[in-house]
Amino acid sequence: MTVALTLLALLIEVIIGYPDRLVRSIGHPVTWMGRLIGMLDRRLNRETVGPVLRRMAGIVAILLLVGAVAMIAGILERSLLLLPFGLVAAAVLASTSIAQRSLHEHVRHVASALENTGLAGGRDAVSHIVGRDTAALDEAGVARAAIESLAENFSDGVVAPVLWMAIAGLPGAAAYKAINTADSMIGHRTPRHQAFGWAAARIDDLVNLPASRLSALLIIAAAAMMSGASAPGAWRAVRRDAHRHRSPNAGYPEAAMAGALGLTLAGPRSYGGVLVHDALMGNGRREATVTDIRAALALYRRADAILIGAVAVLTAVLIATG
Repeated sequence: MTVALTLLALLIEVIIGYPDRLVRSIGHPVTWMGRLIGMLDRRLNRETVGPVLRRMAGIVAILLLVGAVAMIAGILERSLLLLPFGLVAAAVLASTSIAQRSLHEHVRHVASALENTGLAGGRDAVSHIVGRDTAALDEAGVARAAIESLAENFSDGVVAPVLWMAIAGLPGAAAYKAINTADSMIGHRTPRHQAFGWAAARIDDLVNLPASRLSALLIIAAAAMMSGASAPGAWRAVRRDAHRHRSPNAGYPEAAMAGALGLTLAGPRSYGGVLVHDALMGNGRREATVTDIRAALALYRRADAILIGAVAVLTAVLIATG
């Protein structure tokens, strides 16, 4: 059932997405999780206590968050499956944890902005999908940022929730999204969250580990099916560079994307005015362009199609042998 649920959720999200009018009227499940994380941060992250107690408080916060989200998701899933067409209803809810369509649209918007409104428009568009400073980026920097975001979020926003949904249904996908959202909100090494966010950052690294490797393989497979992309180049870049990235996971899809398109991604980037040095992914051109963004999007579509096809085949096999 969990694999069939995953297939339906993938198809629903890629066709419909999450309508903007719903975001404006009721928000999104991720924003609801964000409110709970913010409440736990305000209540448990007390600056008057030492780092050890704040780290323990962060562990408690993650346990409460994941436990509450998984329990609610489990109740909803069981309740919906009792209804006629309940699997479809559960899949509609589960589709909110996947970001195939929205990721493609956000990155495509960066390419369109660069083409239609120039560098200023590109900087503004890419600022909505990356955490780095964008005000000083040149066109190549904007293009690299968009491609890096596409590669990393293919893993975090598509492959990882799909993987955990296939394993544990709606509770698995919801728990993953809660962890990933917590990492984005409190997992940074700021004075306030250095200790409290430790658990969020570490568990996010752990739950993303299998998906990051799978994402790289999907990109390599997609490159083998796309004219102008190099599957051997993607494979070499992953083997050579992925483990050198400061993130234990982001380097895998980024290196695969860089090698497939003949680019060099990552490297030094500025966050909040602080220059962060990171390893280079790939050994191709550094001067990325709008054309490269569109090539990355084409590669992403193929990788996503392979993912959907693999889930469909697994669903058919399980039904046939069930």
